[in-house]
Amino acid sequence: MHHNLSAWQHDHVFDQDKRRSGETRTLLVVGLTLVMMVWEITAGIAYGSMALLADGLHMGSHAVALGIAAFAYIYARRHATSAHFSFGTGKVNALGGFTGAILLAVFALYMVIESIDRFINPVAISFNGAIFVAIIGLAVNCLSAWILGGEGHGHDHDGHDHHSHDHNRRAAYFHVLADALTSVLAIAALLSGKYMGWNWLDPAMGIVGAVLITRWSWLLLKDTARVLLDQQRSELEAQVKKAIEDEQTHITDLHIWSIGPNIHAAIVALVSGTPESPDIYRQRIQQQCDSLVHISVETQLSSKTSPAN
Repeated sequence: MHHNLSAWQHDHVFDQDKRRSGETRTLLVVGLTLVMMVWEITAGIAYGSMALLADGLHMGSHAVALGIAAFAYIYARRHATSAHFSFGTGKVNALGGFTGAILLAVFALYMVIESIDRFINPVAISFNGAIFVAIIGLAVNCLSAWILGGEGHGHDHDGHDHHSHDHNRRAAYFHVLADALTSVLAIAALLSGKYMGWNWLDPAMGIVGAVLITRWSWLLLKDTARVLLDQQRSELEAQVKKAIEDEQTHITDLHIWSIGPNIHAAIVALVSGTPESPDIYRQRIQQQCDSLVHISVETQLSSKTSPAN
């Protein structure tokens, strides 16, 4: 009998073993970011610019964060078929994004501390060289953002936006955006210092950048924490109820959680006066919501007689 069981079994890979477009792109951006980081940090120290040094250190933190994202892609792919993960390796992606967000927050704090120090102890700035390096830095950020693909990184949570559910790629994209922002701020501060003598703008831009980076970090932490903590998906709950419930049939227990970028699992317990087979209910649910790739259904017959009888 055992040889027939395969027809009733399925794997828990859910395409996590496929090489994602984000992986190659992320690795390429890591390489670009590392080169630019070394150049900006060296130039920032040599030219005495806090804005440029902050931009370079910012890139450094992102090179580490993007490295984590790349590692998460590779790890998820290599272990996709492992039986040790109950629902595959999809959450490694969210974990990568969560870690990247924490790095963003830590770096923002460092930028504030360093900038305040520059207010108190200002240093002379060599503007021409610093401006040139900052402009090259911005060009590299723009190229990196283009490589990662800017479309689809909004806050669309209706299930149709596949990029926004890839937390690694979103983390990587946010890092590059944050880098581009600090490059723009650095250029603005350096130009103001050079032509207007507003040297205080150099450390001020470090603080402004830190505030914006903290906000991005918070958004990403919130999104990835939802996945890691198995937060219920109310929009999918409504779809499952619509697919199943009628006058005869009622859902008594429903759990829906994310197991990867835009893929979900569900456990459904229902009671019905005329229960169908679990397979029928599964098909109905999947017609309503195609992101539910793993559904367990438990049916019970409701008693027609009241407890008093």
